[in-house]
Amino acid sequence: MTAAVPGPSRSAILTVDDDPGVSRSVARDLRRRYGSDHRIVRAESGAQALDALRELKLRGDQVAVLLADYRMPQMNGIEFLEQAMDLFPAARRVLLTAYADTDAAITAINVVDLDHYLVKPWDPPEEKLYPVVDSLLEAWKAADHRAVPETKVIGHRWSARSAEVRDFLARNQIPYRWFAADEAEGERLLAAAGQDAQSLPVVITTEGQPLVAPSDAQLADRVGLATTPISDFYDLIVVGGGPAGLGAAVYGASEGLRTVLVERTATGGQAGQSSRIENYLGFPDGLSGAQLADRARRQATRFGAELLTTRDVVGLEVHGPARRVRFADGSSVDARAVVLATGVSYRQLPADGLGDLTGRGVYYGAALTEATSCAQQDVYIVGGANSAGQAAVYLARGARSVTLLVRGSTLESSMSYYLIQQIAAIENIHVRTCTEVIAGTGSDHLEELTLRSTATGETETVPAGWLFVFIGAAPRTDWLDGVVVKDGKGFVVAGPDLPLDDGHPRSWPLERPPYHLETSVPGVFVAGDARSESAKRVASAVGEGAMAVMLVHRYLERS
Repeated sequence: MTAAVPGPSRSAILTVDDDPGVSRSVARDLRRRYGSDHRIVRAESGAQALDALRELKLRGDQVAVLLADYRMPQMNGIEFLEQAMDLFPAARRVLLTAYADTDAAITAINVVDLDHYLVKPWDPPEEKLYPVVDSLLEAWKAADHRAVPETKVIGHRWSARSAEVRDFLARNQIPYRWFAADEAEGERLLAAAGQDAQSLPVVITTEGQPLVAPSDAQLADRVGLATTPISDFYDLIVVGGGPAGLGAAVYGASEGLRTVLVERTATGGQAGQSSRIENYLGFPDGLSGAQLADRARRQATRFGAELLTTRDVVGLEVHGPARRVRFADGSSVDARAVVLATGVSYRQLPADGLGDLTGRGVYYGAALTEATSCAQQDVYIVGGANSAGQAAVYLARGARSVTLLVRGSTLESSMSYYLIQQIAAIENIHVRTCTEVIAGTGSDHLEELTLRSTATGETETVPAGWLFVFIGAAPRTDWLDGVVVKDGKGFVVAGPDLPLDDGHPRSWPLERPPYHLETSVPGVFVAGDARSESAKRVASAVGEGAMAVMLVHRYLERS
């Protein structure tokens, strides 16, 4: 049975309960009071309700209130509301509980930011149901819940910059629609914008203004992302918006620190590009990196953190008690403390010809915006760690074949066991160990790869239109040269790992020893993948972000 989704034009109130009698009763009471102004959607399981929500989302409709029974098989009410938040984060959330389930309501308040819980039975509805729904509808109407019109992107299929624009919009959760410039609708849009194929890519904003080959900063400014700090002084500056940076922003802002997070591209970092994270504590069914990043971003802003995008940090300076972060455009912002959470970037594959094909069949990282284009194609992935394995599993859903090229002799030394097991069970994923890519060729896009066996030295050329590369990480710390101590690979050294002279940290200016995540500059902390000897896992990065804030408080109290 599929939940019935009524026709268009009115916002929806959705109710889900696995007891058919209760389900009909709730829907009847809601329809009697709200049916003239809202569509009442009824479902009898969490999965059925999610299907209905996805259909509403595709239609561009809005959902005002979600009412979910707690005790449902397969998916309880809290689990349903958690997934429903990803589709309609502005919808008000109500949990229906029995008298014995009040503890579940408390859990739901923490997990899904529950707005209200109702104890069954609620008769008469005039006293126990309608006042609650009335207040939730008023709150929902007062918020900005309107659907965001789609931005339009017109470009060439094999244009590197077109791919970058699409990836930028997708990672920043900006709805957009793609039009190929050589197709009829793309040509019509270009003509309407007064542009031609020489101007690509062209982005048409929701207000109808064309942007010709815009930079990331121009895009961010026109699609409503914050790019300029509202103050020139903060308690805490977080540099980098991956899991560590987002964790620091959430905990810093929630604990009363005036916090600003600065990100060069999009929040989420490398983890935000992951198609599926299945070993993150508390999510037994896994979640995508985009979901994790979106939830963390909303959580940080809810607590009052300021998030800036497309700001490239190029310098760190000490001015008495202030720590100054300088941007590439010459501006700067000061704070009492700084958390470095710059993360890492994928290393470039040193193979002949691939540099010119980047964005034209060769992609670094997951590039999930390209996944639909890989349907029924032969895809190659370079790498043997978790990020490569996650991408292989995701792309295998639609690709004809996925070949994982691993330089080492086995996956066991670099990939989690659960991923190795998944890959082994998927028929269209093939693993080739002791194999490396030495060249790529193609005219306007990738067409062939040359592979070499690291065991025998033999080479072969294979037809290939898609290559995704995950070959290790380089820290984004070049801008910190001469400012903080780094190890031989460029990772920032902190706390007890700082080099010592006669038992004391070298070049450390204070009598007290540095705190655990504190760099060689007092008041400047490092968290996540940019830290020397870090675990390179999402959970540890989030934990370090939270720990860094605790140490920031200790630093501020004693400064």
